[in-house]
Amino acid sequence: MSKPAQTETGDGARRRRPRPRTVLLTALALLVAAGLLTAGTGYWAYEHYTGRVQRIPQTFPTNAPVPPPSRGGRNYLLVGLDSRSAVATTGNDAKGALWKYGDQRSDAMMLVHIPDDHSSAYVVSLPRDSWVDIPGRGRAKLNAAYSWGGPPLLIDTVQRLTDVRVDHFAVIDWNGFRKLTDAVGGVDMSMPDGERRHMNGEQALAYVGERKSLPNGDLDRAHRQQNYLRTVLEKVTTSASLSDPLRLKETLDIFTDTISVDERFSDTDMRELVWNMKGVRAGDMTFMNAPVKGTGTEKGQSVVHLDRPACAELWKAFKESSMAAYLSTHRVDRLRAATN
Repeated sequence: MSKPAQTETGDGARRRRPRPRTVLLTALALLVAAGLLTAGTGYWAYEHYTGRVQRIPQTFPTNAPVPPPSRGGRNYLLVGLDSRSAVATTGNDAKGALWKYGDQRSDAMMLVHIPDDHSSAYVVSLPRDSWVDIPGRGRAKLNAAYSWGGPPLLIDTVQRLTDVRVDHFAVIDWNGFRKLTDAVGGVDMSMPDGERRHMNGEQALAYVGERKSLPNGDLDRAHRQQNYLRTVLEKVTTSASLSDPLRLKETLDIFTDTISVDERFSDTDMRELVWNMKGVRAGDMTFMNAPVKGTGTEKGQSVVHLDRPACAELWKAFKESSMAAYLSTHRVDRLRAATN
């Protein structure tokens, strides 16, 4: 595989051109695992597979304000890494460092709210180019928080930005995304011309990473990521291959080998989530972008300006676990039935 080319970032620092962007299939691992685990593997699968997931030490910030918990339900921060490492940095097969100053940026960031009744899930993409306050660093793009301080600084930044408590954190890098895609046999995505194109892991990376040719840039790319996640979700939960014990084991091995989660996310917590979400399917999940006011330029960089008042209403719904009511009264940049 050819090495990435060099490119100039907005702040003048030279770094490698990132690989095609990773879509956050960590959400799939957390929210769809129930369907996989209950497809014939039984209690042994709970013990075996949840225990295999790699934990990240010292994930959460210290000496930082912590918002109160949501009134019903939990919130998950799911991250896809734009890693310069040629080897895995997440999961049990990681050979590179999960975080090294300046080496990785959080390319895809999604806040997920799951109500107490576990009947649905609400996924909000946070634009990576959002111009925000980063504790101790001043104003910068949101994805710089991970580059400068790893999971603790990113979590601190997101919690201050939204006033939403992050209960758990999960991360996957581009190596893991590619493996997960190939593990499910690739996906058939609808193209703008109406045709469906089969994509393997490398092709899917290119598809979800494209933004320059899209009318709304990063916002359209976020919908591509969401649409891809939904497509894989539908394939996994409806696939006849789940009745094949060997194929099922191979897929579960890939899922648990490629993601990493916070050290507070115990095996018991994960098993309860898996069990409680067993009935959730793609149609029960709502995907949207955080409200934005527009784009602009800051310090020579192209940035996204969030619509702070509109965001405040969205985060209030997160905190009050009233997302269904919020969606019935607010217009949002929501993933359509088919997004190309």
